[in-house]
Amino acid sequence: MILTFILFMGLFLLIGIASIFSSRNTKQDYYLASKSVAPSLVGLSAVATNNSGFMFIGVIGYTYVTGLASIWLMLGWIAGDFLSSTFIHSRLRLTTQQTGEASFAGVLSRWNGGEGRMLQRVIGGISLLFMLAYASAQLVAGGKALYVLLDWPAWSGAVIGAVLVMAYCFSGGIRASIWTDAAQSVVMMLAMGLLLFTAVSNLGGVGSAIMQMNGVPGFMDWFPKDLVVPGFVGGVIFAVSWGFAGFSVVGQPHIMVRFMALNDSAKMNTARFWYYLWFTVFYLMATSVGMLSRIYLVDPGSFDAELALPTMAMQILPPALVGVIFAGIFAATISTADSLILSCSSALTHDLLPHKIENTKILKAGTAAITLAALLWALLNHQSVFSLVIMAWSGLASAFAPLLIVLALGGKPGTRASIIAIFTGLATAILWRYIGWHNAVYEGMPGILAGLLVLSPTLFSSLPKRAVTAG
Repeated sequence: MILTFILFMGLFLLIGIASIFSSRNTKQDYYLASKSVAPSLVGLSAVATNNSGFMFIGVIGYTYVTGLASIWLMLGWIAGDFLSSTFIHSRLRLTTQQTGEASFAGVLSRWNGGEGRMLQRVIGGISLLFMLAYASAQLVAGGKALYVLLDWPAWSGAVIGAVLVMAYCFSGGIRASIWTDAAQSVVMMLAMGLLLFTAVSNLGGVGSAIMQMNGVPGFMDWFPKDLVVPGFVGGVIFAVSWGFAGFSVVGQPHIMVRFMALNDSAKMNTARFWYYLWFTVFYLMATSVGMLSRIYLVDPGSFDAELALPTMAMQILPPALVGVIFAGIFAATISTADSLILSCSSALTHDLLPHKIENTKILKAGTAAITLAALLWALLNHQSVFSLVIMAWSGLASAFAPLLIVLALGGKPGTRASIIAIFTGLATAILWRYIGWHNAVYEGMPGILAGLLVLSPTLFSSLPKRAVTAG
């Protein structure tokens, strides 16, 4: 088991280090790979970054507890993600080229020309805080897996993950991250498929597995019981809210920067094809494994639900294949953690500091500092991976998605309106979570709507101008 894990980790490390031979030793290359990444690599890297330790640990734990109703997370997330990609991704890549910026915050703040330094710092500061929390959650997920599979202290997995992430980032920046993401996405798919096939086979096939799940009271209900509005209407609101979770991907700098690094904006549909093919298959398998875990681990009160996948793997797979599962989990955590840490580094060195830094040695020093901060947060963390990721995901989405949507649709909000919208969306999401309604309706939904409400006048005011131009 340990040997299999070490072999995969060694492979990822070699791929990451190999990227140094393609490095151009510039800030644009360190943070955007000089906008030279092939569409297949963009798609696989983005999906590996999206399908993080949250998928292996958080989603499967949530599915183990919730049952069939968790399918709305998958359907809503993918549908919302796809909808946003139809009009935002290509425009973002084109504007990245036009502005010459190296960060997500830089592109948004200069979308319609001008300096936008204040807006860039606001976006950079919020990005740094929430992505740091997100990165720590990935290290926590790796630590949980290591604890179950090898009985090592949970902190050891977080430390190993941090060391690997730092090695990638020091080698080739985002290029190392993207190359290793592509390899990791294959291992993640292999690990999840292996566990799904074995679990169904051991239960006597699909029909037998479904019959046993039907035997768990309430497990096959279509909607959760703690809805804000009871019945069908409440179920629809629940499903739609998770569509906003998928739409929230446009507010995630660490994912969108992959599409910004594409070598040609005309190839965006090819990148999207790879992304959604991999995303749909993987999420479907993860949800299925989460439901099957309830059959193998019958007492939901006897252990941490977020350990369902590694615990089930230990029960039904031989040691060598357990190592593959462990490699898949670690690959998922690292592929997202390195992306987040690089984006945090970009926010610190490019968006927040008063002078733009071009020296890559200083950029790497900033990356090392961010990695250590994420590790410290992970070691002190007491929240579940699911809760921490959703909090970070919804915070970033509520702050940035409304602004990016309006910009992509042709709106021209000023700095003041943009900053008000950012804090309005963010405050709404935080309040929603504080009240406790996030268990029934994803907090990013009211957060995004609140931000859009603030910015809608700037969008509508630009419509007559566009109409005159078109005429």
